[in-house]
Amino acid sequence: MPTAPITNALTIDVEDYFQVSAFAPYIARSEWESRECRVEANVDRILEMLDRHGVHATFFTLGWIAERHPQVVRRIVEGGHELASHGYGHERASDQDANAFYADIHLAKLLLEDIGGVAISGYRAPSFSIGAGNPWAFDCLEKAGYRYSSSVYPIRHDHYGMPDAPRFAYWVRNTLVEVPVTTARLGGRNLPASGGGYFRLLPYRASRWLLRRVNEHDKESAVFYFHPWEIDPDQPRVAGINAKSRFRHYLNLSRMAARLERLLGDFRWDRMDRVFIGGAHASAPEKTPC
Repeated sequence: MPTAPITNALTIDVEDYFQVSAFAPYIARSEWESRECRVEANVDRILEMLDRHGVHATFFTLGWIAERHPQVVRRIVEGGHELASHGYGHERASDQDANAFYADIHLAKLLLEDIGGVAISGYRAPSFSIGAGNPWAFDCLEKAGYRYSSSVYPIRHDHYGMPDAPRFAYWVRNTLVEVPVTTARLGGRNLPASGGGYFRLLPYRASRWLLRRVNEHDKESAVFYFHPWEIDPDQPRVAGINAKSRFRHYLNLSRMAARLERLLGDFRWDRMDRVFIGGAHASAPEKTPC
């Protein structure tokens, strides 16, 4: 008797094009207010796409965005999607101390709960910036009342990564689960299999194969992520950025929406909280005070 397809978690990191970490050296935070905001229209496109496919997702949303676009937050909730936290100001966890990090995640949770009218269970660190150097971040998340994090990427990367971390959901504290971004294990290495820039770089069939391998070989649910700005090929071009940042950010933006349409049809998707909460199992490490 055939088994039912595995349900994967579809996630969207809600930030605007000028807030990405790679642009931080070129766009000061003081300039954010003067930049053209395109996140509302892009999120609306995503919501319409998900509705057509009958898919619910998790939206990891910046508090900064929620304050300025509360109607976006409300439409996410009204659509039956999970509202989750991406922190307040897109500060990397690895660039903050424990007190600053706690203040950021606590403020974001309060704002999102107030605007969305729902409890916030999940958090994702900007640029997957929780790793071996800042495990105290998990203590802060538990203290702030989060139930799960999706902030660790078990790969080697020049901006983030914790290649020796577990590849699938595990307890990091007594009441906090970490759900790492998905990798496929091949040739003794973890390969990125969860979206982002790799989804735009690789041929679609390669990304589909990697996700199917996780479902069929590992028998595990995958986590896929993307950003609203990735479906927006007409976004303003940021001047003066280096060649690597330009390539990573603008590559294949015009193809992204069509690829997402295929992805939504090729796999079964749902919200992070429905796919993972209650499903992780591991011993909790000893705590470090926040």
